[in-house]
Amino acid sequence: MSGTLDSLIWLLVAVLLLLVLAASAIAVRRYLLERGGGTIECALRSLPGGSWRHGVASYHRDELHWFRALGVRLRPTLKFTRRSLAVVSRRQVSASEAGVLGSGRAVVEISAGSPGSGVELAMTTEALTGFLAWLEASPPSSHLEDIA
Repeated sequence: MSGTLDSLIWLLVAVLLLLVLAASAIAVRRYLLERGGGTIECALRSLPGGSWRHGVASYHRDELHWFRALGVRLRPTLKFTRRSLAVVSRRQVSASEAGVLGSGRAVVEISAGSPGSGVELAMTTEALTGFLAWLEASPPSSHLEDIA
């Protein structure tokens, strides 16, 4: 009986250690993603009819990088080029979405240039203001490589 109890205790210790390591890995990844600044919490849903995925969006010079919230990769899951993004519509989170996204969030539908590439992004209203400002504030002559 004592041997079985010892085995269960060691199993419990191993499971707890794995949980602590996983939580630490997620926290370190989040720190590494946010250390450069320009990151926001941002849920994403592919259109039409995709499910909401929580994540972090990171602004770069001419790209928006989106990372899953619970992942181990330091590479973005999706990349959007600033010049190809266009705001289609914006709205407040519906009552049915508030359980998943939280209340007080804004949802913006964007097209990513090619047909059928629409997505919705859910973020705070403050983050939406920053996103729209970033979208409109393309650096001067950033489009010249498109001409060449």
